[in-house]
Amino acid sequence: MLKRLFLLLPLLIPFATGAAAGALPDFADLVEKQGPAVVNISSTQTVRHSAVPNIPNIPEDDPFYEFFKKFMPPNQGGPREFESKSLGSGFIVSADGYVLTNAHVVEQAEEILVKLTDKREFKAKVIGTDKKTDIAVIKIEASGLPRVELGDPNKLRVGEWVLAIGAPFGFENSVTAGIVSAKGRSLPQENYVPFIQTDVAINPGNSGGPLFNLQGQVVGINSQIYSRTGGFMGLSFAIPIDVAMDIVNQLRTTGKVSRGRIGVVIQEVTKELAESFGLPNAAGALISSVEKGSPADKAGLEVSDVILRFDGKTVNRSADLPRIVAAVRPGTNTTVQIWRKGATRDLGITVGEMPGEEKVAAKPEGPQGKSGESSSRLGLVLSNLTPEQKKELNVQHGVVVNEVLPGPASRAGIRPADVVLAINNDDVKSVSDFNRLVAKIEKGRTVALLVRRGEVTSFITVKLNGE
Repeated sequence: MLKRLFLLLPLLIPFATGAAAGALPDFADLVEKQGPAVVNISSTQTVRHSAVPNIPNIPEDDPFYEFFKKFMPPNQGGPREFESKSLGSGFIVSADGYVLTNAHVVEQAEEILVKLTDKREFKAKVIGTDKKTDIAVIKIEASGLPRVELGDPNKLRVGEWVLAIGAPFGFENSVTAGIVSAKGRSLPQENYVPFIQTDVAINPGNSGGPLFNLQGQVVGINSQIYSRTGGFMGLSFAIPIDVAMDIVNQLRTTGKVSRGRIGVVIQEVTKELAESFGLPNAAGALISSVEKGSPADKAGLEVSDVILRFDGKTVNRSADLPRIVAAVRPGTNTTVQIWRKGATRDLGITVGEMPGEEKVAAKPEGPQGKSGESSSRLGLVLSNLTPEQKKELNVQHGVVVNEVLPGPASRAGIRPADVVLAINNDDVKSVSDFNRLVAKIEKGRTVALLVRRGEVTSFITVKLNGE
């Protein structure tokens, strides 16, 4: 036992020495100064349920709901109602009572109560919300309130200490600390926020609370966690405060949020796609579809163009483009830099406005070819599109995949009923056109097929056999 302890000493001593040499930060002064500007928010909603058997207060989506409904004696009377309460956090951004929080904290609330650290309570009204960024502005009738100081999240460094104040599980004014784990993080279904990832302990009830830097400035709004249990697991995400304040200013002045759009469908540039298009690096946003009559169409953007910069900002990943475009005011004339056929070029573009409600086109069924020709290099049996199929799919050209034989296309995920619209930068107008283009490609190279599948158009890379 003694031998084991001795062997650990060389590992323990440098750690202790390092800790003594660089003292951990003391957050006490920060909390004392900024804490009074952090508030607890409780919202109340009335939930209505239709007439049901005489059962316990169980939501209708609970698995036991149908059991009780079936086996318990029926209730006498009409629909039942009960109050549902939720808790969250927020922070005061102006002395006259404007409070910033998450949209999901106050969503569908009939009554919102804001509680300050001095125990005063105020009823609040919603000034505006934006679900796309999960930002809400509420207002309480008060003056001379303490308010937070806003910082610049762009100056944050990965590894820097940060601190959160909120009400996890209803425990008011709880303080937790950690470091910045990453910046500009993209999350599924979250296209407009470059999240700050931290390891600060965040739990239900922290939503809408502030994330402070060591200077006592708010750099983010704690919004989401990654969890398999519902509790903290070391992955927390905050909305950068500059993104939030842009939304706040629009909501306070116009009552709505305007976002730019250009009308393209994009996908990530993989290493294989970069190789097939001759890009030096796997970066940018690859255009797989251009909406007819859209700002992108009018600017001359085409399918297979790779957007490298927009409005002077670099597009490193496809996820960068939606938030860069959305941040540009509709009607603005700006420049988009693209990669097309081995060279960069700049195009002028006038940014359009994103509609309030997105329209989803009807999903067409995949066309079925009756006979076709075979492409032995890829393992595809193809046929030309009929005029009716072109009209149904709203395309001008392409070939239908009738059968996928064992080979490169099968391994890449090409399916029957897919429509191949282009190979790399070249449109495919017929089966013979397809075979001619494939024949020109060197053995062992990667080729990018522009494929229409249902209502989605995207590039799929296929590596040719070295036969």
